[in-house]
Order: sequence, then structure tokens, then C-alpha cells
Amino acid sequence: MRVVFVALLIQITAQPPSTPIAPPWDKGIQPISRDSYYNAIECGKKGGANPPCVFYDTGLCKNDDFTLALFTPYKMVAYEVWQAVRNKQEPPMPSYAEAQRTRITLGVTPVAGSKNPITGVSITRGGKVVKPVTQSLEAGGGKFIFEFSAFAPTEGITLGLAGRARTLMCAVPQPVLRLFR
Repeated sequence: MRVVFVALLIQITAQPPSTPIAPPWDKGIQPISRDSYYNAIECGKKGGANPPCVFYDTGLCKNDDFTLALFTPYKMVAYEVWQAVRNKQEPPMPSYAEAQRTRITLGVTPVAGSKNPITGVSITRGGKVVKPVTQSLEAGGGKFIFEFSAFAPTEGITLGLAGRARTLMCAVPQPVLRLFR
């Protein structure tokens, strides 16, 4: 008797944020600069439950198995300020040096009820596979750290989300990548 395993592959496409992000941005994820640092502080000061400039990645690659979240230098600064404003505290001046050391982390969290724990993440761009620099798996999800070049908005990318039961491939078109901060 011969057993054949069939890998399930699901293809999805990333959608741009449904709410316009202000101020407009079209440079994609970059190392922190003086301009983006102060822009991120202003973004965090907007407050609210889900400001699009902080949570631009909400619903990225929406699927039944995983929720994705990007952690970038910009988001680190904006989120720290947003947390303080949300808690009615004085907005801080986040560490610029720490933001300079921050790389891109793709956080993968299992959706409630999912039976497909993540086993790995990769990015394909221009026919070449880019693996994370480091990764850690935890409770069905994980954190995957990439260099900036993996998310450069020079062309679209495909996120490969390998789960134990099936793999999801999420196409992220160049116009969507350009919106990331």
C-alpha cells in the first residue's frame, strides 16, 4: 500500500487598508529616519481605537488560520506613543536608537479555532525565496524577523505561510507594499 500526501495550498491576495492613511505614504517600510520618527510620533498622538497609521496592517492577508501583524521601526514609535495617549498619559519620546536597531517582525497568531499551527514563513520576490533572519515558534504562531530588503516596494512579494495542515500563499502587490510603514 502506498500513501500519498497532498499538500493543501491556498492562494489569497493582500488588500490595502480600507481607511486612508494620513499623512499619505508611498515609500514602504524603511529604516527609521528623522522625518519618519517624528511622523510616527504624530501618528501615535491621533489616539482612537484603531488609528490606520498605526494599524495599517489590520486584516492583511485575511484568512481562517492566521492573523498577521507587522512590527517595524515606524510602528514601534507610533505604537508606544499611541499606548500612552490611549491611557491618558503624556506622549513619550520613544528611543530613536532602539528604532534604528529594529528590523521587520512578521507576527503570526492563530485565529481562534484554527487547527493549522504555523511551521514557517518565507517571502518570494523576483522568483527568489527570502527566509527570515530569525524565527521563534510559540503556541501555534510565531515571530519571523526579516531585513528591510525583503519588504522593499520595488515589486510585489508573496508571503508563504506554511502550516502543519496547509500552506497559504498571500500575494502582496507592489501598491500595497508601498503603503506599509
